[in-house]
Amino acid sequence: MKNTMKAVRLAVIGLGDRATELMRTMLATKDISIPVLCDPLDSRLEDGRRVLREHEQPEPLCVHSYLEALNRDRIDAAVVSTSWNEHVEITLEAMRRSIPCGFEVAGASSLDECWELVKTWERTRTPCMMLENCCYGRYELAVLQMIRAGLFGEIVHCEGGYQHELGPNTVKLVDSGHQRSFHHMHRNADLYPTHEIGPIAQYLNINRGNRFLTLASTASKGVALNAIAGRAYGDRLQKFQLGDFVTTVLKCANGETVVIRYDTSLPRPYTRSNAVHGTKGVWMEINHSIYIDGRSPAHKWEDVLPYVQEFEHPVWREFLSQGVQGGHDGMDFLLMKAFAWCVRNRKPFPMDVYDAATWMAVTALSEQSVALAGAPQPFPDFTNGKWVLRGKQEKTPYSI
Repeated sequence: MKNTMKAVRLAVIGLGDRATELMRTMLATKDISIPVLCDPLDSRLEDGRRVLREHEQPEPLCVHSYLEALNRDRIDAAVVSTSWNEHVEITLEAMRRSIPCGFEVAGASSLDECWELVKTWERTRTPCMMLENCCYGRYELAVLQMIRAGLFGEIVHCEGGYQHELGPNTVKLVDSGHQRSFHHMHRNADLYPTHEIGPIAQYLNINRGNRFLTLASTASKGVALNAIAGRAYGDRLQKFQLGDFVTTVLKCANGETVVIRYDTSLPRPYTRSNAVHGTKGVWMEINHSIYIDGRSPAHKWEDVLPYVQEFEHPVWREFLSQGVQGGHDGMDFLLMKAFAWCVRNRKPFPMDVYDAATWMAVTALSEQSVALAGAPQPFPDFTNGKWVLRGKQEKTPYSI
């Protein structure tokens, strides 16, 4: 995995807090340079410049328009880290200009934008990838190895979630015009499903021999977020439409079920609440436990860490030997190493456009289902039947 070639030149489009954090990880990989920064606000462009100066990087070209940033003479690829609603629009323009693109996570506002992403890729064949860092989590990849080794037997059910107390921050962001707060104010849906659905899709071979068939979502009453808003704004703020707890159930073509949860308003420690249930055992992320029939003590949980070490994914085995670094416990570092390697070597990204469209669609479908009192929604087949015969992605040093 050593870098023996010149750095991939990136335009970073959108320079909020997540972008500047990710820039530090990009530069730490030694595989990436950032000659172009783009944001409508001069203050954020200066934030980006400051990160580059910290790493003794050359002065970048700073522009306000993403159309100006997407210039193939200056860059090899682009990373889009804007607010949610702009991700697809900018990625589509990058693909039209034959510029590989990575875009930050978010759910879709409509199924139309998911289809447009797929159709533009099929027309241009310009690679794009959702930058879902949790697909490179150490535990997620070790569990994937356990599944492939047959440790859990046949997989029957998976669970996950984004459960993170963000209520006060969500309300506070209203004054700054932050899009996240307005999605919470106007939509009732699982707004942020990809951290859990990305790894689960790998566990269940979604789009590669399996697919999601239906989705049904229900939302609880919205009490906590509105109470926080009431204390901060009184009656001056429009009521938040988002329920405090959104539960989504998916059914797969191969018979498995999936339950995911969105819970960012209630007080709780952070968890992605991952779980895998199979005919030979179960793994529960929320209490770091595993039980394997015939291997674990009878009816007793075991600590999962020894299993993680035994079934360490090759990517993480090498990462640990070299020294873990980068944001989010190393996930960001591996993600950006993979992105840069694939751009430089012109190889397929480990997560492709069909994955991105599928994971994003969960939000739009859950919004429809909640509005219809939990009625199941048919899940689009973005591969148009190719999932039946599609195999794994081409093997690379960063293959999942």
